[in-house]
Amino acid sequence: MMDHIDRQIVSILQKNARTPLKVIAEKAYLSSPAVSARIERLEKAGIIKGYSAQVDEERLGYHIMAFINLEVQPKQKNQFYPFIAACPNVLECNYVTGQFSMLIKVAFQSTGELDQFIGKLQDYGRTSTQIVFSTPVGPRGIRVIEEEKEVHGGKSE
Repeated sequence: MMDHIDRQIVSILQKNARTPLKVIAEKAYLSSPAVSARIERLEKAGIIKGYSAQVDEERLGYHIMAFINLEVQPKQKNQFYPFIAACPNVLECNYVTGQFSMLIKVAFQSTGELDQFIGKLQDYGRTSTQIVFSTPVGPRGIRVIEEEKEVHGGKSE
């Protein structure tokens, strides 16, 4: 079970996973070793699954971002999952409800590459593709604490 301090630590790390322990400790009113122990416990509990860097896909040459809906039959999932996991341009693949069973987020350097990939996906079923023009809200973490509240000694003010 997470308490208010755990939630504050998770919130801080979601905003910047490179936040020094000393800074987290100051905000949570704990010692650095106590924060380190809490982070380790949150990692072991699977609440913190890992750490990553957010990059600018366009600056890396990936100018085409798209979402692809794919209709995969249940009997095909055993073949589809290894295929999609091995595709480096797939940023995310979700098994979803609705008319299509998969929602796939991809990044490509050109529309030609995207077209070739969609052709491979169509071996598994019907597709519908949306190309992203802009992203007004980018990836962000889950809200785990009320932003306006400060945590002091485990109590909200």
